[in-house]
Amino acid sequence: MTTTSLTGADASTEVPLKRRLRRAERARQVKALALVLPLLVFLLFTFAGPIAGMLWRAVDDREVRQVLPQTVAALASWDGKDLPNEDAFAALASDVLAARAAGTIAIAAKRLNYTLNGFRTILTSTARNLKAAPERGVAKETLGKINAAWRERATWTTIKDAGGPLTGFYLLSALDLTRNVDGAIIAAPPDQAIYGEVFTRTFVISLSVTVLCLMLGFPVAYLLATLPPARSNLLMIFVLLPFWTSLLVRTCAWIVLLQSKGVVNDSLHWLGIIDQPLRLIYNRFGVCVAMTHVLLPFMILPLYSSMKAISPAYMRAAASLGAPPVTAFLRIYLPQTLPGIGAGSLLVFILALGYYITPALVGGAADQMISYFIALYTTETANWGLASALGAVLLLATLLLALLYGKLVQGQQVTGGMKN
Repeated sequence: MTTTSLTGADASTEVPLKRRLRRAERARQVKALALVLPLLVFLLFTFAGPIAGMLWRAVDDREVRQVLPQTVAALASWDGKDLPNEDAFAALASDVLAARAAGTIAIAAKRLNYTLNGFRTILTSTARNLKAAPERGVAKETLGKINAAWRERATWTTIKDAGGPLTGFYLLSALDLTRNVDGAIIAAPPDQAIYGEVFTRTFVISLSVTVLCLMLGFPVAYLLATLPPARSNLLMIFVLLPFWTSLLVRTCAWIVLLQSKGVVNDSLHWLGIIDQPLRLIYNRFGVCVAMTHVLLPFMILPLYSSMKAISPAYMRAAASLGAPPVTAFLRIYLPQTLPGIGAGSLLVFILALGYYITPALVGGAADQMISYFIALYTTETANWGLASALGAVLLLATLLLALLYGKLVQGQQVTGGMKN
């Protein structure tokens, strides 16, 4: 009887204890969430929100639908094989008159001109010459007399394709693609296919800067990792010093150094190496030099972190087993620095992809990267759709590189674990 009563007492106190433990765990989780909640909100509004807005603008296409709603509705059932029927012409005339009265005709004209060059003139001239709504049955003839472009199928397919609310026009343009009159995706005309070359140039410059940073940063990181702490910390200050200087100041300093009458050309001329000033700026050379100077610390720091974790005992063990210094370095030391090389290279490459100020200041017309065109369409032409599409393509390329790096690192870890 005594044993039974004690067991029952234990059972009665066990449930409240579990409940108290669960409540304590929930309270701990709530406190942890409350601590990180401000950071999550900050990232949502400053990082995730703008990216989502950019991706939305790359496919958003509502300008024509808002200005010419009756025309878009009339063309919804049009097969595009011939000119639309009389109702579509009448709807267009009604929309043009309403848009002219509301002062919104320029919004649709600007959007349609992106697809068909000269559409701004077609629409504005029609709005200017159309005095009143045409009588029933003569809208097609009336609009054709105002502008012969209304008798062409391409004019109407342009309106239909821009009817929204979503579109692939901007993304196709960013990839140098377009749609023909029949709606098939084809390559853009040579005079409009510029972004493939710009993306190629962007990746080539970024890769060149990454290679230069690796070649210059590896010996510096190795020196910092092998020196005594006192001397290493002193040299690390010089590595971090560029972070305390404005990017604009550093870029302008290279303009002073590399210009025709700059320090570099004057020094080479004084030494008798050159007779005429070298063209070191406003070209690819100046862009690579200036960007390498700016991004070099981002390569050195990951390399230094990786090398500092390598024990000197490995090299001593290799030497004691008769391995020459070069062989020991290539087979023992260098493989252990690969994570730092990968992290530094990926960081520098991704940062270089989005560089704008340095190429704009020290590069020529043939050295502008994709960031220049994104800024151009954002600030000068206000073509937010194309700017967002170019940014989306660049973002996708960056994510693919990050995923590729993650796969390589994972594969390297698996291979290293099998060898161990």
